Amino acid sequence: MPVELVSLTATSPLDGRYGRQTVELREIFSEFAFMRERLRVEIAWLTALSSAGFAELPPLDADVAPALQKLVADFSIDDCLEIKAIEAETNHDVKAVEYFIKRRCGASLGAAAEFIHFGCTSEDINNVAHALMLERGREVLIRRLRAIHGELRDNAHRHAGVAMLSRTHGQPATPTTVGKEFANVSMRLATAIESIERVTLLAKMNGAVGNYNAHLAAYPQIDWESVARGVVEGLGLSFNTHTIQVEPHDSMAQLFDAVARANTILLDLNRDLWGYISLGYFKQKLKPGEIGSSTMPHKVNPIDFENSEGNLGLANAVLRHFSEKLPISRWQRDLTDSTVLRNLGVGFGYSLVAYESCMRGLRKLEIDEPTIAADLDTAWEVLAEPVQTVMRRYGVANPYEQLKTLTRGKGITRETLHQFVRSLSIPAQARDELLALTPATYIGKAAELARRA
Repeated sequence: MPVELVSLTATSPLDGRYGRQTVELREIFSEFAFMRERLRVEIAWLTALSSAGFAELPPLDADVAPALQKLVADFSIDDCLEIKAIEAETNHDVKAVEYFIKRRCGASLGAAAEFIHFGCTSEDINNVAHALMLERGREVLIRRLRAIHGELRDNAHRHAGVAMLSRTHGQPATPTTVGKEFANVSMRLATAIESIERVTLLAKMNGAVGNYNAHLAAYPQIDWESVARGVVEGLGLSFNTHTIQVEPHDSMAQLFDAVARANTILLDLNRDLWGYISLGYFKQKLKPGEIGSSTMPHKVNPIDFENSEGNLGLANAVLRHFSEKLPISRWQRDLTDSTVLRNLGVGFGYSLVAYESCMRGLRKLEIDEPTIAADLDTAWEVLAEPVQTVMRRYGVANPYEQLKTLTRGKGITRETLHQFVRSLSIPAQARDELLALTPATYIGKAAELARRA
């Protein structure tokens, strides 16, 4: 006996373990949602044709157009099941939508019923439906990304002046501030969000191989390109004038690449925060009843950032496959894009799960300023940089080499460094300024830059 499909028996965790987090996407990327968008496109096309001036297709009666729109607005699971039942007979999903409209509205449509799907190939309907789905899916991701961006920006401002030790190549390096590190990611993510928003999704409705062949055979006097453009743009998309049977999906690939870029930025953030938690720079707020390890009771693991990192990897694997595969079609058409496009919700779903995990982790963070300060105070060797730079200004010979001998691979003390500074032949004011410098005050414009994020 087949196992009943419920969240606990779902093959994919997107519909099982993570079902609560991805529920919003069911209205956008499910088979049900895809059928509804196909229905929307077919009705938009029929409505446009009824206004094109065909003698055989007069404008739809006043009560018919609203009834067609209601078919979309009230589209239900039962309606979708009816289409699937028709598909089981026809073995063609788009044709099933056409027959569904005829079943529901054929009597009121009369002769207009034969103009449903007029001149269209299946891809005319599908590519527009996919673009509509992606428009809605993009808004879901952008909302979550903006929330993460806001959290990063708030942390940048809140901790703008908290000095911390940098680590380039994992080694002690020129100090920065906690806020500046958050600001860096905040600014990167803002740019990535803008890139996602800027992508213009294209769609086409130009027939079997993109030339309006059938359209012009039936009605050579009609400006079919104008009719098609009106339908596509009326649905809120941009019109692609030059295609084969399939819309080439270049704009889709642009969108997937832009989302993957944002995901990579967050993956970088997850790894850095994981490391800072390991160093003790951050603690995590405790959740009552939560267990960190089945055998080590003391542990509070950075599981949210780990979960986010893993799901971002899955998301990007799928998104990058989309962007590499979808723009490629053998000659005028092959079906390899069709099965891939059915997985749009997978790439967006894993992204969504990752964003929620990242946000949960960010909200748990509690800065440990004493630990950060203590770490910084053990790294007086980082002041070798300003010392040798001031030496250069005043013409002291071999400044870099002198500081390299003093500090490279060594943990020097405040006293050792001050002894060296006092021996320098530089103006007294410059010497006093170097002696006043500490690792905690050597932060350049970090605090200012953090506050500007």
